[in-house]
Amino acid sequence: MIKAILWDVDGTLLDFRLAEKLAIKACFERFDIHPCTDEMIARYAQINAKYWLMLEMGEITKPQVLRGRFQEFFALEQISFDDIEEFNALFQIKLGDTIVFNDDGYNIVKELKESVKQYAVTNGTFAAQERKLKKSGLIELFDDVFISDKIGWEKPSMGFFNYVFENMPDYSKSEMLIVGDSLTSDIQGGNNAGIRCCWYNPRRAANDKKLRIDYEISNLWEIKKIIAAG
Repeated sequence: MIKAILWDVDGTLLDFRLAEKLAIKACFERFDIHPCTDEMIARYAQINAKYWLMLEMGEITKPQVLRGRFQEFFALEQISFDDIEEFNALFQIKLGDTIVFNDDGYNIVKELKESVKQYAVTNGTFAAQERKLKKSGLIELFDDVFISDKIGWEKPSMGFFNYVFENMPDYSKSEMLIVGDSLTSDIQGGNNAGIRCCWYNPRRAANDKKLRIDYEISNLWEIKKIIAAG
């Protein structure tokens, strides 16, 4: 029987791609940089994903992610802009301001609150994640929130999950389920931690990491059937 769900936030409950797109465009406008096209944002997204993967692998630090991704992006686009710290600070605020749910995620969490405990487990920065959890109303529904910036560890490390387990009620691992869109962060983390894994995969991507996936869903409402089946 599943008694606790560990929810990923970005890319799972919330549409991160849209938030990222709008946040970057807002920053370009605020700093009077030339218009940012969708093609530029697609190239940034690839750079950003590369840096977060290196962080998950323990190859670089969070500050190196936050600075390096924009340095590489600006160099690629031949943009002359030196105040990366200020750009990133505004970017975190704009990310937190854009709330778009995947599959009516708010009401899914709200409805499941009657039957299971629910926790947010996220690798995002504290500034952005706290802001978006408050603005989305999710913070009022979750039983607790675990943000890597506060913990000092990132998913998929056991340091992150050990902290989470130590600060949750005493469930057995068979009673916990992690739900997320990232194979390298959420599913790898669930594999490392020995808990059940549900891969949110609306784009029908391939499991090229050969990880253990206990459930695969393309719509978040499918979680209800998983919970009902135990």
